[in-house]
Parts: sequence; structure tokens; C-alpha cells
Amino acid sequence: MSTEKPFKIAVSDDQIRLLQQKLSFATFPDELENVGTNYGAPLSDIRRLASRWKEGFDWRAQETALNDELPQYTRAIDVEGFGALEIHYVHKKSEVVDAIPLLFVHGWPGSFIEVRKILPLLIQASPEHPSFHAVALGLPGYGFSQAPSKPGFKTAQYAEVGHKLMLALGYDQYVTQGGDWGNLITRKIALDYGGKHSKAWHSNYPTGLPPKLTANPLLYLKYLFTPYSEAEKALMVRHEWFSNYGKGYYTEQATQPQTLGYSLADSPVGLLAWIYEKLVFWTDNYPWEDDEVLTWVSIYYFSRAGPAASVRIYYEVQGGDADRVYTQRPSIPMGISLFPKDLKGQPKTWYETNANLVFSKYHSEGGHFAAHEVPNLLVEDLRTMFKKGGPAFGVVSGKTGY
Repeated sequence: MSTEKPFKIAVSDDQIRLLQQKLSFATFPDELENVGTNYGAPLSDIRRLASRWKEGFDWRAQETALNDELPQYTRAIDVEGFGALEIHYVHKKSEVVDAIPLLFVHGWPGSFIEVRKILPLLIQASPEHPSFHAVALGLPGYGFSQAPSKPGFKTAQYAEVGHKLMLALGYDQYVTQGGDWGNLITRKIALDYGGKHSKAWHSNYPTGLPPKLTANPLLYLKYLFTPYSEAEKALMVRHEWFSNYGKGYYTEQATQPQTLGYSLADSPVGLLAWIYEKLVFWTDNYPWEDDEVLTWVSIYYFSRAGPAASVRIYYEVQGGDADRVYTQRPSIPMGISLFPKDLKGQPKTWYETNANLVFSKYHSEGGHFAAHEVPNLLVEDLRTMFKKGGPAFGVVSGKTGY
């Protein structure tokens, strides 16, 4: 078994100076009059953020805060066909001995930082709700995790990393939570390791499938004759907006990630605009502070593999890889939380088609980054799902959370 090493973020002074030099030579595009956000990230926003990034933003203060708040480690994980990758992760145990081991998996353009607000809530001890031993995986190629050097690193490999990390930490049985790519990866964990190891899973970005008369006759009839709720309708409208006006980035990252990677790696302003657009457009009027945005983006800029590595997953899961995962139905219990400004919305019956759905909750606020935007709501759903009398209570042997 590989050895765990304590980790502290420590960006070099040379890296910070180079960033500031590049920002000082930035060339900005022009902008049409009175277009707001219709054409993408507004010029005034990017100029302001770039100026702050160059002068005033204190990366060292952010670095220290992250190191103080998040217990971080690295460990070599052997991935079949790819050798050992040094994986960065956050791990904090609850004071409750029988807390439930939980693996949190982020997506793009997030990172391990997405666990920051929910971590103290997850480990909180109380006779009123379950507690969790929390592990936040830094996906390979993101943040301070090593990236694979060969093509073909697909959903199964990301799932393998997460599963082997939990085993290495001594969690033979565990539950998972994920949004964005975390949804796909935790679904694959449920498929490949469910039952024996992965005991239940929860997602705030679920993907369902329409029921078929031949395969799901009762669910098909339920789908036909059950009116959509107002929450379902609102999410489907949001889904349509995203498909028509917000998904161009996906096509580029899924087809020519290397070409895009040159701009992301070389231009801090390009990287800033590319990520900032998603942080603003994908949230529910979340009041992003400038330094908050710059911290998220800096993690990409200073990442071990560089920001280009983070977008290759889009290419790798094309060609049917993701579709094959979504068309299979894990047997272990699943819970979902849906937020009105997320990017995908389907009828609830679709989620029942390809999952053993035991818990669902529609919220009146929140967007794509639920763990960061509305941490209390997300954690409350997890507590409800796994509490005494809840639909997934006691799924981990001897680890009830109390």
C-alpha cells in the first residue's frame, strides 16, 4: 500500500512573478456596445479581475487559508494500464468514531476547493443527524493531482482512483457524493464497486433516461400520466437554455482540447475569462467576490499539470464511454438534490429509470456549484438521506453516523 504524505500548497515566488508579468502585458479584445453578458464574459469584469489579480490579490493569504482549513495529503494510486499517479486529496475525520465514510468528487471548473464549505458541516457531531468522515478527491489532472500521460483515461479510470483511495484510507465500505463530472464518476463507482464497497450514492447533477414501455412499463405509464411539477418545468427550461446558449465550451473541450489548452496554459486572462463565465452563468445570482473568483482560477493556473489537463476528460468520455455508464442501472440506493439554476433538468421518472432512487429533493435556490453556493442545503439532504429512519440509514456496516 502506498504511503500517505501530508501536503501543503506552496506555489513558488517565480510562478507568482511570472503570472504578474503576463498580466501586465495582457491584450484585451474590444466589445460591442450595451451587450451585457450576451456575448460572454463582460470586458469590464475581466479588466477589473485581471487588474486585481496583478496588483492587490494576495495569493499567499489564500494559500495559507486553504492550508489551514483543509487537511491535505498526497498518495500514489496505481491505475491499471497507466501506472502510479500521485493523487492530492483532502481528508478529515469526524470525532464520531462510527461516522460514515464519504467520498466527495468535484467536476469542472471546480476542484478540491468545492469541499471547503461543506467539510465542517459533514464532520459535525450531533445526536440529531449523522456525521461523516470526509474525503475530497482531487481528480487526476486537476489542482495538485498528477495527470495521466497517456490517452484513454476514461470514466473507469477516474472511478478506480476514487475507489482505491478510499480503500487505502481504510474505508472498505463508503458512500459517495458528486456533481458535474463527479456525478458520472460516482455512478461508475456504484456500477463497478457497488454492493461490496460503495454502499450508496448522492448526486446534485443526476442524469436520467426516458422510461421505455418494453423495459419499464409501469414507470413508462407513470411518466405519461404524471404532470410535471413547477420545479421540473423550471429545470427543463434551464436545460433548454444551456443546450442552446451555454454549451459551446463543451463541444470545444470534447473535440480539440489540446488546441484550447495553449490559450488556457499561456494566457492567464484567457483562463480567467473561460472560467469566470461559468462561475457567473452557472450559479443562482451567487455574490462572487473578486478574490474568491481569483482563488478558484489561481488553483487552475498554478495546478501541477497545468489547466489544459483538466479539460481532456471531455474528449476521453466521448464516443460512447459516458453513454454506456448512464444506460446501466446501479443497484445501490441513490439520492438526488436538484437546484433551479443548474444546467440539466429531466422529469423525475427519468431518474428512476436508471437508478435505485430512494431520496429526491427539489430546492428553490442554488445552481451548479451547490457545495459552494448552498452548502447547508446540500449537507442537510445528505443528513436526511442517511439519518435514522432515512432511506439509506445503516448502509455502511457498523458506521451509522452516530
